[in-house]
Amino acid sequence: MQKLLVLLNRDAGTADDVSVEAALDELRRGAEVTVAATADEAELLEAVGGRGDRRLVVLGGDGSVHSAIRALDSAGALGPGEPVGVIPRGTGNDLARTLGLPLDPVAAATVVLAGLPCPVDLLRGDDGGLVVNAVHVGVGARASAEAIRFKGRLGTAAFPLGAVIAGLTTRGVALRVEADGEVVGSEAGGWAADGSTEVLLVGVCNGPTIAGGTSLAPGALIDDGMAEVVVSTATGPVVRGAFAAALLTGAHVDRPDVQIARARHVRIQGGPVDLVADGELQQAVGSRTWRVDPGAWSVLVPR
Repeated sequence: MQKLLVLLNRDAGTADDVSVEAALDELRRGAEVTVAATADEAELLEAVGGRGDRRLVVLGGDGSVHSAIRALDSAGALGPGEPVGVIPRGTGNDLARTLGLPLDPVAAATVVLAGLPCPVDLLRGDDGGLVVNAVHVGVGARASAEAIRFKGRLGTAAFPLGAVIAGLTTRGVALRVEADGEVVGSEAGGWAADGSTEVLLVGVCNGPTIAGGTSLAPGALIDDGMAEVVVSTATGPVVRGAFAAALLTGAHVDRPDVQIARARHVRIQGGPVDLVADGELQQAVGSRTWRVDPGAWSVLVPR
């Protein structure tokens, strides 16, 4: 019989959720299940480090997956040969959507028991951080902050609302963005002598969607060894709102003030600027480099 270690975020308020209990009951039909409800990084590291021969299952959203993968990496146990189960319980669940995982917890539990391993990429930052799905710089960070205000009442509808508010109110910041050494910007924005340009948003994306299905990087593939880089220079008061509206439908990729590149190494420099990596806010970042780590881990997906 399979042995599973199911990770719950005790502070996320889902540990006693009825659907969580239903998912755990489904897992217990085919596996020996141990549950670890953790509240901070130290508890998570202890649980992951002491898992023994039990397969890791994350019951949570993209942020919970991010934290669990970081803990596995810290323990020296991250790799494609040890697939992780994911039962989506977040607001956005963009990783689950990309992988075709059921959003119903019980259905997702059946995938954990009988799914196939799918190798996926990671982004590794020069600060030691990991990115499972995407990083947003500039207006992306502001949009996430705005969405938090409404998530309790609106659920996934808080994300597009946050994007519109941020798009209307966020000003540009001077950044130099490089994709495999080539400067990325837009002719509409222009460049300074140092290669920087006024940007509204930079996305460095392993997966195609953010915020519960918004297609920021529609060409991104989570298993192709490349990141998709999206740069918007829509910094004027009118075009900011137009960009935000276009982003909601995916039409932003056709705008002249948006440029998209694909790369294995991505660097931003300037600011300082706030960024959000898999939902985790980091403030006043002056520079950051990410490299793609192809097939760094694997997820159990439907057969």
